[in-house]
Amino acid sequence: MAERKTKREYYAELREIVSGNPDMTAFIDHEIELLDNRKNTDRKPTKVQVENETFKAAIVEYLTETDVPQTIKAIQAGVPELAELSNQKMTHLLSALVNGGIVTKTYEKKVPFYTIAQ
Repeated sequence: MAERKTKREYYAELREIVSGNPDMTAFIDHEIELLDNRKNTDRKPTKVQVENETFKAAIVEYLTETDVPQTIKAIQAGVPELAELSNQKMTHLLSALVNGGIVTKTYEKKVPFYTIAQ
């Protein structure tokens, strides 16, 4: 499967096609400039992102203290601040940790268990 082109690549191709039209080239140059500005902005994390990082840290701390693989419910029972989170939210947080290589996920009878990666 071929790699997808980026907006910048499409704009560069369009610029070559419409090179005789100054209005169109100015428009394309402006769009490329907007792409550059968006890429270079320093964005601070949202309130939810900051909150998620604290939840992830609490999960990692709890799993580090326990040597036994834990289910989502067991993690929520062991960490009071996670007790009110939904299963979907916990799954999202744990999936991010699994994708980051911090936590490993195993299954026993179709039930996911989580442990700290070794």
